[in-house]
Amino acid sequence: MFGMEPVLCWGAVLLSLCAGADVRVRSCSEVRQAYSAKGFSLASVPYQEIAGEHLRICPQEYTCCTSEMEDKLSQQSKLEFESLVEETSHFVRATFVSWHRKFDEFFRELLKNAEKSLNDMFVNTYGMLYMQNTEVFQDLFTELKRYYTGGNVNLEEILNDFWARLLERMFQLINPQYHFSEDYLECVSKYTDQLKPFGDIPRKLKVQVTRALIAARTFVQGLTVGREVANRVSKISPNPGCIRALMKMLYCPYCRGLPSVRPCSNYCLNVMKGCLANQADLDIEWNLFIDAMLLVVDRLEGPFNIESVMGPIDVKISEAIVNMQENSVQVSGKVFLGCGQPKSPPLLRLSRSFSENNNVRFHPYTAEERPTTAAITSLDRLRTLWRTMQNAVIEIKDKLKVSKKLWSSLPHAICKEVRITGENPNEDKCWNGQTRARYLPEIMNDGLINQINNPEVDVDITRPDTFIRQQIMALRVITNKLKNAYNGNDVNFQDTSEETSGSGSGSGCTDDICPTEFDFITTEAPLFDSDRGEMDFSAGSQISQSHFTVLICVILVLQRQWR
Repeated sequence: MFGMEPVLCWGAVLLSLCAGADVRVRSCSEVRQAYSAKGFSLASVPYQEIAGEHLRICPQEYTCCTSEMEDKLSQQSKLEFESLVEETSHFVRATFVSWHRKFDEFFRELLKNAEKSLNDMFVNTYGMLYMQNTEVFQDLFTELKRYYTGGNVNLEEILNDFWARLLERMFQLINPQYHFSEDYLECVSKYTDQLKPFGDIPRKLKVQVTRALIAARTFVQGLTVGREVANRVSKISPNPGCIRALMKMLYCPYCRGLPSVRPCSNYCLNVMKGCLANQADLDIEWNLFIDAMLLVVDRLEGPFNIESVMGPIDVKISEAIVNMQENSVQVSGKVFLGCGQPKSPPLLRLSRSFSENNNVRFHPYTAEERPTTAAITSLDRLRTLWRTMQNAVIEIKDKLKVSKKLWSSLPHAICKEVRITGENPNEDKCWNGQTRARYLPEIMNDGLINQINNPEVDVDITRPDTFIRQQIMALRVITNKLKNAYNGNDVNFQDTSEETSGSGSGSGCTDDICPTEFDFITTEAPLFDSDRGEMDFSAGSQISQSHFTVLICVILVLQRQWR
């Protein structure tokens, strides 16, 4: 009886060793299959578990991973994380890219068409008289386009210069009996604000044009900045601490022989909040930026939207010219008092000049003669495009609202991916970083400072990411610009004008201004007699004024037909 005890003891030891041998030689076939599916070679993959003392990231227990496998899977986890961040933020980046292209194309086309519309109409109506002064209008649109494309241009100075130059040219037209020197014309331009020869239109147009162009330019700049920030932030590589955490979450199950087990949802959240801690800090400035963009979108829909301002700008300039014509006598008189009596040119030169400039035949278009030039097609196309853009404004408002909290929501969006946590996560049988069981640690809050106790990712909260801080500053700058644009101010241009409503986008003539039919021909200017000098000067002025009134009425009738 006593002699049987050693036999039983040895039997127990043998059974124990056999059982241990069974554990150590567990097959790695499932791991080999999953590893091969990732595109890796099976040359270094063991057929059964081996001792895990060589592992640097995963638990150092019996494993199906070699050191080479751990390195490759670690790199794979980094690539998959970068891909997940890019894919999850793709809809926002795509929104900014596509809408920037659409709005920029429209605004450029609108400016181009406004210039072409005015030029075509005035060439057809005004002929050589307009063509001799066309650079005044060309320079205006050149500067407006330069401002829109980012030039350091003061819109108020552009418009003030335009009206001053237009006053100089018109003053010579309504006073052809005089010769004006450059110094005299410079004196005339100084009276623009005091005399208000064009009525209140320059002041109103200045408010409308500056507010519309500031909003349009800044909105497109906002789309550019949003696109660039989203692109840059979505491509930031994870740091070494994040890569270790990603490897442990995504591929340590492979090393434990559990390739089909997915991470626990809360475990995934803590890993992602640690890896995206700096990106989450972008959220505050990003949300303020989106709010400011939405404010400017309201301007694109309001009374100062660029289409309603630039579309009828030719009409408004024509109305201003009519005002100048109606007040030409008073304007000339006040200028003569302020700048002195101008000199008269030699009689021969005056006669020839006046005859050449006024030997033009004008008559109003009938319904059958309605212009069918390319400008009409261009206007129709632009109106169609604007209707499309009005729908786009509504759509982009919805897109912008969805993009709020983009960066702080990334961890949740990624951890909801089926390829990460599975289709129906089982929180009791998921990978918790060590084994297949429930994940117990609490979920961290968003942002760098809140990762001080993150159990999964080693985060240095004392060293914010410099690149992310640069993007935060870029957002602050454009947000400030957008807020200024909403209020009608540019960072380099402060509009002190009172906000007023526009003078209307239509055109028309009253019965006492536009005759229904007329045929006006001037072949020669009257010569001046020394005894009748005052009367002849007056007559010459009246002829010029009548000619100019007829001209303006033709312009306005054309505009009514064209629109």
